Amino acid sequence: MRVLRCCLLLFGALTIVDCSGGDVASLIQELGLASDGYGNFSNLNSGVPFDTNFPSTPTAWNISINKKFIAITKLKVALTRYHVDIDLPPWTEGPPRSNITEFRDYWLNKYDWYAVEKQLNEKYKQFVTSVSLPDSNYTDPVALHFVHHRSSHANAIPLLFMHGTPGSFMEVGALLQPLTDPPPGQPAFHVVAPSMPGYGFSPAPKIPGMDPTHAAATMNELMKQLGYDKYVIQAGDWGGIVLRYIGGLHSENVVSALANFFIVAPNATDEARLAANQTTPDETTYMKGIKKYGENSGYRLLMSETPLQVVIGMTDSPLGNLAFVWTTMKSLSDPNYIWTLEEIITWSMMYWIPGPYASMRHYREMAIHGVFAGTTLGNVYPFVPVPVGVTEWPGDFWYDLPLDWAQRYANATFREVHDVGAHFPAVQNSDLLVGDIRKFFGNTSLSDTGRWLN
Repeated sequence: MRVLRCCLLLFGALTIVDCSGGDVASLIQELGLASDGYGNFSNLNSGVPFDTNFPSTPTAWNISINKKFIAITKLKVALTRYHVDIDLPPWTEGPPRSNITEFRDYWLNKYDWYAVEKQLNEKYKQFVTSVSLPDSNYTDPVALHFVHHRSSHANAIPLLFMHGTPGSFMEVGALLQPLTDPPPGQPAFHVVAPSMPGYGFSPAPKIPGMDPTHAAATMNELMKQLGYDKYVIQAGDWGGIVLRYIGGLHSENVVSALANFFIVAPNATDEARLAANQTTPDETTYMKGIKKYGENSGYRLLMSETPLQVVIGMTDSPLGNLAFVWTTMKSLSDPNYIWTLEEIITWSMMYWIPGPYASMRHYREMAIHGVFAGTTLGNVYPFVPVPVGVTEWPGDFWYDLPLDWAQRYANATFREVHDVGAHFPAVQNSDLLVGDIRKFFGNTSLSDTGRWLN
């Protein structure tokens, strides 16, 4: 940490120190900056700053990030070059400089990754594994990190929880206790929550092709590897898209699914009815939300076309990475939920640690696959024959999707529309989401879960 102190003094406003001598050069060499760059660590095969070989069977694991990586991350935070604000209201074009300086100061003076790491290891039962995709043109084994909390209840239902962007496996945290150890009369669950490939502690894929089809096969193989040949799903965002592919392509394993993200592209008839003021109130709200999303999704277009254009800078700047993640977090949040600085930095670390390329590039995979079509939505989803529930939150752009619209693409049997909440219900409205999970999967006629509950 002598390098950090030296550089802070060198670039500080009050004190100048001569850091051009051999002592600084030796410290730089000690940190590995001179030879291999700070991103190349001992685990060269997976390209991540921690050691594990991702065995072919689930193996208990705890987070232990390379100390050199953390030291240089802090150094890079200290050396942040700020943008120059222009005369616009804050957040008109993204986070203002004052917001970024606040993160920098907290990160340098108060944020303690090792305390966070200890808390994560104590809270989550974590494992690593790798899965291969049979009957697939995706030839590389997929390395995965996942959380697995089993219930003590004999009739517990295996549940696959999948996060999205800009989230991580940590979204499941508030759900674990109420789902694995419910009150009498409520269904219990064995909860599996993976870091999606390229997120958190699941290394980035090394070959293209991790599209929704292959992501779905990966998650299905993980559940089978854990002995869950039949299971249910709860997911949102990217996980919600993958949910539809697992349910549609692996219905022999998926019993039912509850989505807090389920988008349907309006067809020509829908658009004509909207223009003629013939849509229902729910249809009108939904279609206006979808249209607004299309008009304000430049970030998605960039990631769908040339993700490296922004990834290279984000891979080298922890605060640049945080600013991108935080902008999305803020825009999709329940306004009643107050994020702490520690939460925001830690969420950004789930992209900084593996590098943000894979988590951004999945938008390109979705565009190639047809999930998105420019600024509009695609219609390539497979039909999901198993029971599907949708739970809708007013702060999300697809709010008020009618049940009969969901039934165009799924055997949709359940719809819950909330008057609070947004894109992150597992974090910001966990009690309501737990209620939806219990209501849907606890009703065997809605979710076909009688194999466990009858």
